[in-house]
Amino acid sequence: MKMFSANLALLVVVVGCSVYGSANGTVVESCGATRSLVPIEENTVDISNCEVGPCKLKRRTTVSINQKFTPTEDIKNLDTTVFAKIVGLPLPFIGVDGTSACPFLFAEDGETKLGCPLKAGVPVTYKRSFDVLEIYPKIPSLTVHWELQTKSGKTITCFEVPAKIV
Repeated sequence: MKMFSANLALLVVVVGCSVYGSANGTVVESCGATRSLVPIEENTVDISNCEVGPCKLKRRTTVSINQKFTPTEDIKNLDTTVFAKIVGLPLPFIGVDGTSACPFLFAEDGETKLGCPLKAGVPVTYKRSFDVLEIYPKIPSLTVHWELQTKSGKTITCFEVPAKIV
């Protein structure tokens, strides 16, 4: 009976740690506190199948990004700037980079479509996915740069995460 209790206690600790880790999202780096109106510490980023970088971007799969943030000012429109830094060179994510973020903005519940404009102090969930195409070469080391900015180029939120294409 003592062995059962010890195993049950261990199971509770392991499950608790797993839930805690996934509830906190993926570990990412801010693109610079001076550039971002919403500090990365105040929002949560969750990249599918990646708790800690380098994230493995598997070819022939779709990667989902969920980001929760609260704007500190009213925002009319948001655009997405996404690129991979490979050996210091920025290569845009075709089909994602330069597109409007507005169709991918939801209320805090992640279900209710919000879109633009955004109100200061109202929590937002940004949900986006992208395909990792089979034609992409295997790349052992890159940095994904993901930024939401206004039409005038003002950064609202920005994060980077190490990754590799496998």
